[in-house]
Amino acid sequence: MKPRSETRADSSTSVPSPREIASALEASVFGQRLAVREISVALSKKLAGIAAGNVLLIGPSGSGKTTLMRAVESYLDSDPALAKRSTVIRVHANILGQEADEGAPGERLLQRLLARAQKQLGGDASVAELLDRVAHGIVFVDEIDKIRARIGDLPHIPGIRAQEALLTVMENEKLPLILPASTGGGRTFLDTRSILFVAAGAFEGLYDAVYDRVTVGRDRGALQSVTVLDSEGVREETPFSLRDWLRSQDLFDYGMSPQFLSRFDGAVLLQNLSEGDLLKIFLGAPDSGLESAKKFFARFGVDLVLSPEAARLIAARAAGQPRLGARALKEVFRQVIRDYEFEPSAHAENGALVIDRTEVEEALAKA
Repeated sequence: MKPRSETRADSSTSVPSPREIASALEASVFGQRLAVREISVALSKKLAGIAAGNVLLIGPSGSGKTTLMRAVESYLDSDPALAKRSTVIRVHANILGQEADEGAPGERLLQRLLARAQKQLGGDASVAELLDRVAHGIVFVDEIDKIRARIGDLPHIPGIRAQEALLTVMENEKLPLILPASTGGGRTFLDTRSILFVAAGAFEGLYDAVYDRVTVGRDRGALQSVTVLDSEGVREETPFSLRDWLRSQDLFDYGMSPQFLSRFDGAVLLQNLSEGDLLKIFLGAPDSGLESAKKFFARFGVDLVLSPEAARLIAARAAGQPRLGARALKEVFRQVIRDYEFEPSAHAENGALVIDRTEVEEALAKA
């Protein structure tokens, strides 16, 4: 049967479908299909004026959480028809805790959105236009795991205050907002129900805590070993995936309050990047270390070329550091390219520097 062609969710307002959004995001986000789909659905709903739940992303450092949000921002900025939802801000969770100590953290968050909207629309924008952008903004809170309400058996006061500050914005229909003098000043109230919140964190230690729960803790015995037969013989393995075993109670135990977590439609777990994902990032991401190095060498009239075998070896070495994700690529490639960058022209022949597997192996052996 011939597949149906993809249509827009609302042709009258040109609202892109989740599939269309995902297709655009996956041009720069690799290996995180589930997270991309979740963000795409939430964004499509918001663009259509339909209520959508906030998104919580959990994934190791370098897995692509910030890259995903940057991709969302670029996607919205690239289409004038989506301008109403192109006001995106990123804020570190710890900042919210600091501002909570100083008072009115929710209003400060709205002030950031307002400042971003002013920058986008320019000085001639009306107050109504600015407030519309703020009310339909997207707030990306990075390192949300740093505002735990409890660390061990002790309360973490900054974390408690930061979670409460976010809750204030998430669950209130009207929040006070003092307008800057450049807009005429004054005080107004803003309906925050249409703001989309995306929170992300590595949640270090969560993997081990859940694994312990199902192996030696209160759910001991829930995780069963399996017999594996392969070319090396017969052995017992205990397969464990955090995605399969994570429960809300695990996040409560970690220090995220039930009231706070209730504002998110569940958690989306990002996976460790595979060797293939890392290779795609290394060769195709516009901000990869390889692309930066090519631009640097080009300034000296040198064309930097890596053989396919060299690139695969770099990706394979980076894949051996799963906790670093894509950041491992920069570390490994830096070990390879460091000596060449000091004097680019000295290593070139006929205007090109070709690095093969042998050069990579030698450089990594020295590290």
